Amino acid sequence: MENKINNLLSQFEEMGDSHVGSSKETPLRDDAFVMDDQIKIELIAKHFKEIMHVLGLDLSDESLRGTPLRVAKMFINEHFKGLDPKNKPHPTLFDNNFGYSEMLVEKDISFYSTCEHHFVPIFGKAHVAYIASGKVIGLSKLNRIVDYYSKRPQVQERLTIQVAEELKEVLQTEHVAVVMDAKHLCVASRGIKDISSATVTASYHGKFNEMETRNEFLKYIGFGEV
Repeated sequence: MENKINNLLSQFEEMGDSHVGSSKETPLRDDAFVMDDQIKIELIAKHFKEIMHVLGLDLSDESLRGTPLRVAKMFINEHFKGLDPKNKPHPTLFDNNFGYSEMLVEKDISFYSTCEHHFVPIFGKAHVAYIASGKVIGLSKLNRIVDYYSKRPQVQERLTIQVAEELKEVLQTEHVAVVMDAKHLCVASRGIKDISSATVTASYHGKFNEMETRNEFLKYIGFGEV
């Protein structure tokens, strides 16, 4: 057992604080959804109780007694519900009967995610835009797409790409832009402990790769020009 622990620690030391993202797809096992949600909650509660025990916390205390189950429910039903395809939004498209052909921008979409390297919060604003190809979408559905992909362990780069790719597929257009501006508590609360910095990521497609269109979008969201 001691050798196994030392090997794991050695692997972590080699990785260090390197924020490596494996691919644009969230890394999931093939059997990720075989287990029922209720069983997952029970198992997570059991293991989180053990973590609290290892930390030396008194689980007989009234304030702590229900924490393992609360955390387990939060993980499955809230923080990481975006892992499960059954929670994916299925927006309905409508004919663009009014002939709107300009850029549509939905800015300042609040999102909350979780850093997959330290399991601490990422939070910020997403700004999305698209130019319709004959179909339009209900505005709140744009927020729901951002929320779905944020509710999983993430790196911000992957999150930005996933939102953009989903919007392209759902909206049936290549003309999509996504900018995400976020705070990472793995930076603010540990390590360098920098509470002032923020991370900005972007994904541009179709006409948004043209400087004039991109600059128009950036002006709308308050980023000026590039």
